[in-house]
Amino acid sequence: MRRLLVLVLCAVLTSSGLVSTGTAAAGEQIIGGERASIEANPWAVYLTDDHGAQFCGGTIVAPTKVLTAAHCALGRSPRELRVIAGREDKQDRDSGMSVTPEDIWIHKQYVSADEGEDVAVLTLKKALPYTPLPMAELTDRALYQPGTQLRALGWGRTSENGKTSRYLLQATLPVLPDAYCADSYPQFVKTDMFCAGYEGGKIDTCQGDSGGPIVVEGKLVGVTSWGEGCARKGKPGVYVRISRYAKDLHSVVDALPPGVVDP
Repeated sequence: MRRLLVLVLCAVLTSSGLVSTGTAAAGEQIIGGERASIEANPWAVYLTDDHGAQFCGGTIVAPTKVLTAAHCALGRSPRELRVIAGREDKQDRDSGMSVTPEDIWIHKQYVSADEGEDVAVLTLKKALPYTPLPMAELTDRALYQPGTQLRALGWGRTSENGKTSRYLLQATLPVLPDAYCADSYPQFVKTDMFCAGYEGGKIDTCQGDSGGPIVVEGKLVGVTSWGEGCARKGKPGVYVRISRYAKDLHSVVDALPPGVVDP
């Protein structure tokens, strides 16, 4: 069954059939992944509902703009969302900040994640004091070449149907050829998407990571979008090809709303 990666970086636990729930303990790591510091990745954020439940990720792409997946924002009003920035440990309520968006932009052609256009921008009334991450541009085709080593980041589940991570985690995922992605998913649209991971599975993004950043050479090249399960053999994660949407995104990201407070 196909599922959106209303995506941590996840690896299938092969040693046990037990399924755990809740939040990962302090010492737990994903298979093939590692802890990531918020100081080194200040643009990484996560999204919660108005009750504090984390469900997606995002990236600060301008002082007042957070880029995420359209399927993370669809059907939600700004007052129902919180952007949590500057916080590596989800249980550390004294660090970072929680901000309610003022406006939500969803790509006008978005229908579903596996059809493309899975991008949304949250506009904040007040600028965040964290360094934004530049987005990939149309000229950055080389960053999507097969074999390119990308970093995926998130706080989502650490196994399919398992625990979410208490801490920000990261994993390295190579870009896979478009032909492999299309064989894995007949609905794959190569102009709008790319896939990354390992043919044998085991390292991947998972539920709770959706909308989160895929990074290489200091640029946001992808947004975690969809896939079938987590870390399954022959079923890599599928990501938004940010360069494809550079023009659409800049029209929103570069615009400052009236009354915004810029640093």
